[in-house]
Amino acid sequence: MPKKQLNTINRRILEVRKELGLNQKEFAERIKVSRGYTGVLEATDREINDRIIELVCVNCGVNEKWLREGTGKMFKDKPNPRLDRVMRNFEKLDDYLQEYVIKQLDILLECQEKNKTKK
Repeated sequence: MPKKQLNTINRRILEVRKELGLNQKEFAERIKVSRGYTGVLEATDREINDRIIELVCVNCGVNEKWLREGTGKMFKDKPNPRLDRVMRNFEKLDDYLQEYVIKQLDILLECQEKNKTKK
């Protein structure tokens, strides 16, 4: 039986991994999934859910429009150095502490918005 045609997002995920020069294990660690699941994403026509798309875009700097539609550049422009530092440190935290940081950011943004409306 002939191998199923990969869907375009599956092919683009494979392209991203190769462009980054990562093996499946390294790529899996970067996007926070198992190595086996990375292989499934690349080797089948399995539909890619929004969570996986977000993980690839956030953790690899991929342009979401390119990943979903194939238009534009593969990678987003490089973020500023402060954001790079934040991301490197954020990735070192366990899941519980990452959630804590996200909640604190939400609180800070809310405070910022309140301060803007006061002025």
